[in-house]
Amino acid sequence: MTSRKTTFFSYKPKTILNKHKRADHWFWTRYSAYPYLGCQHGCEFCYCREQKYSPYDDPTDFSHVIKVKENAPELLRRALKNAPLDAIFTGDYQPAERKFELSRRMLEVCLETGFPVFVLERNPGVLRDLDLLRAIHEKARAVVAFSIISTPDSKNYDRVCQMEHLAPPAKKRFDAMQKIAAAGIPVGVSMMPILPGLCDDAANIEAVVRWTADHGGTFVLASGLTLSDQQKEYFFGVLRARFPDLLALYQTLYPPKSYGQIGSNWRKTALLIRAACVKAGIRDRIPRPIVPGEKRAINKHVVELLADQLYAMELNAEPNHRLWMYRKAAWAIEDMAENIGLIHRVMGLKGLEQIPDIGQEMGMIVERLILESNPNST
Repeated sequence: MTSRKTTFFSYKPKTILNKHKRADHWFWTRYSAYPYLGCQHGCEFCYCREQKYSPYDDPTDFSHVIKVKENAPELLRRALKNAPLDAIFTGDYQPAERKFELSRRMLEVCLETGFPVFVLERNPGVLRDLDLLRAIHEKARAVVAFSIISTPDSKNYDRVCQMEHLAPPAKKRFDAMQKIAAAGIPVGVSMMPILPGLCDDAANIEAVVRWTADHGGTFVLASGLTLSDQQKEYFFGVLRARFPDLLALYQTLYPPKSYGQIGSNWRKTALLIRAACVKAGIRDRIPRPIVPGEKRAINKHVVELLADQLYAMELNAEPNHRLWMYRKAAWAIEDMAENIGLIHRVMGLKGLEQIPDIGQEMGMIVERLILESNPNST
């Protein structure tokens, strides 16, 4: 295979901030803002080659044609001026960042405006901005996660490295994690995606969790592989050319017109991860970054506790109507402009029961969580 030179194109988009109605219950981000399109790491499994994310007709351009949003910091500053305070998913430390430094300038905007951040990274280059991350964490909170799906001592590590293409070795990412942890910033691993036949075995899962804990990480968040449209075609081409022994497995798991795995037992994998995390003394959930002293801090913390319980219920295969009861209650509290602790202090349980999608049973659950979050709320 001949090497291909990377080409950079600078341009000025009209917008930079992607906004959602509320924070998700996975990364706890309500906004996302990225300085580049395309990625020089070129991981073969990256979902960003899908049509809805990629500006390229040819998926091979994804890792060789990098589009640089030269006005990203200015756009971000303008967008955050009147945005409700919540966490921003940002940062991109592919090699292009060394040249353009847009991720650093965007973090500077987050620090100026007091917005918490979540950074998900495959490159230890994020350490360059440790000073900013520490300052953001002191003012508004920051969380960092490293994308790591296999450890150097795992049996399929060499093959995983081939899948990750030009991403720095996992050992360097773990070493960077240790330095971020030493700076007092919550850090852990995003084990995404877990690749069938390569890193979904119990030994590798336990190794990733153990390495995370040994390097100061406090969480391992994981999910499976998704394949869609042109990315699916591209990935199957990679398997045919370089991993032919895996092709039949993936054709079975991802038949035509499928997006996620057919017949996969994700719950079994998630329970393995949870058990390994409990053994290592860490979590399989990311802590929510909540700005100290924020008016609605207790609301966000109660939502975090509800979402954690909801995830545990999903792993326990509890009835769907119970899951929706927790999900809708979390959304209702997230959407409130009022301080739920104040409502409880003034009106007690009856005040909680009057909140849409709460009711009597959930009201008692929410009351307990309020008291756990703020013992002085009554």
